[in-house]
Amino acid sequence: MDQPTVNLWVKMEPFIVGALQIPPPSKFSMHYLRKMSTYVRIRSSEGYYPYLLWPMWRHIACGKLQLEKDLAWLYFELFDSLLSVDTLQFLLFLYIQQLNKVSLRTSLLGEEWPNPRSRSYSLTGESNNQIKNWNDSYHQEFVQNHLQDLLELLLDPDQLTASSHSTHNSLVSPDAVRALGFLIEGCVNKNRTVHSLHELALWQPLHAKTGYSKISKAFSFPKLESWIRACLTGNPFGTSACLKSGKKLAWGQQAEGATKRAKIACNIHMVPSAHRIVVMSQVYKQTLAKSSRTLEDSHVKIHRCCESFIYLLSPLRSVTIEKCRNSTFVLGPVRTVVHLHGCDNVKVIVVCHHLSLSSTTNCTLHVLTPTRPLILLGNKAITFAPFHTHYPMLEDHMGRTGLATVPNYWDNPLLVCRENYDENVFRLLSPLEFYPFVVPFEMEGDTTEIPGGLPPAYQKAVSQREQRIQIWQKTVKETGLTKDQRKAFQMLVENKFYEWLVQTGSLQQLDSLVLPAAGSKQAAG
Repeated sequence: MDQPTVNLWVKMEPFIVGALQIPPPSKFSMHYLRKMSTYVRIRSSEGYYPYLLWPMWRHIACGKLQLEKDLAWLYFELFDSLLSVDTLQFLLFLYIQQLNKVSLRTSLLGEEWPNPRSRSYSLTGESNNQIKNWNDSYHQEFVQNHLQDLLELLLDPDQLTASSHSTHNSLVSPDAVRALGFLIEGCVNKNRTVHSLHELALWQPLHAKTGYSKISKAFSFPKLESWIRACLTGNPFGTSACLKSGKKLAWGQQAEGATKRAKIACNIHMVPSAHRIVVMSQVYKQTLAKSSRTLEDSHVKIHRCCESFIYLLSPLRSVTIEKCRNSTFVLGPVRTVVHLHGCDNVKVIVVCHHLSLSSTTNCTLHVLTPTRPLILLGNKAITFAPFHTHYPMLEDHMGRTGLATVPNYWDNPLLVCRENYDENVFRLLSPLEFYPFVVPFEMEGDTTEIPGGLPPAYQKAVSQREQRIQIWQKTVKETGLTKDQRKAFQMLVENKFYEWLVQTGSLQQLDSLVLPAAGSKQAAG
């Protein structure tokens, strides 16, 4: 009987959702994480292992690793949104923060990351220096290069030498392999059924290769490492596979005068539900609106979109908005993280679990979130404002993503790496500048108002503005204008309104809301 062929790959979600896009603290090096691994096991009777509680992690992070309390809580909370705080998996989570580590040698040589040996490609096929969190080739390379370290982090202290390294006789427990499943999964004979690493490693026909012994009930370290390396391949459900073999969607129409057509792809037709990806690139001068099964619980990447209004009104898993400008994004509730990178003059309206920003300028965030928004590196002129819109299915979608209206920390952002910022990196929108946002589409559903309402100061500003409008309308009505005067006055108001539409870019959005002609239907998705 032929031996089964196993393919293993690195999961994308821990990197998309879990790897903060900042250089990691120096104390997240292998030296200190090994010491932490030994420390938590030795003190297992005190509740440090196999599950790590916040007081224990705070003691380690603040007392041993010298982290600030806010930063310690940030990593703990971010990991907890991925899964419960399993101690071994938390160690792996801390280790993969090195994905965004800056190489001093590389920066001194003036080389740009990524290097030619590890290029990523945009939807147009051009080399694209994208953020590492979405680059599945980097995920695979990272795990390949650090697999020994990752496995050693999971060993019992008595399996390590005095210098905290493994030996040829070191044994890896099934619990350790189960923890490594946080990063790695696989399939048999290229079948689409996904299996956990733990399940595959313990499969009877593979014992000789994985080094599992029924006597010791553990794995041989060298054999297990060798088996993982031999089976590790590209992620069949990652971004690269989506761009190569995914379904191309024609959600938007070609804008007049545009030289490049919008590129939108998804992998929903070929992957399990937990691996859904939608990638959108180069949407230009369009209003694109979707609420569809394709989007539901998907990781969404929006890339290089310009002068557009994009509505994705479905429950989403994560959203990355990268290198976009002069655009507005209205998103359905996001279960995990919304991240903006390299954007300019962008408005985002969203309910999400986490929000983070890097290298972003002149952007406005209308957000409802139970965690503090993260201001990472390189941001300028950021404005935070309360969430200010609704659509009929919003509260249903919030329930499906586990999001509620309280707590809401939209107005309490966290400056990560505070020494790199001046005091004016962000501001809170003044109530005098605040206007509610209307989603201009009809849908079925029960939500008829902004979930949780507006903060009192903003609600007061809206109410006062409405009162002024009513007074103005009454004044106009009581002026006793003749028919010709009313007509002239109406034309004056309409002309001023048209000028405002042109100046604000709203006219473009209104024009693009016109339904396409019968012969130019958008493709279903």
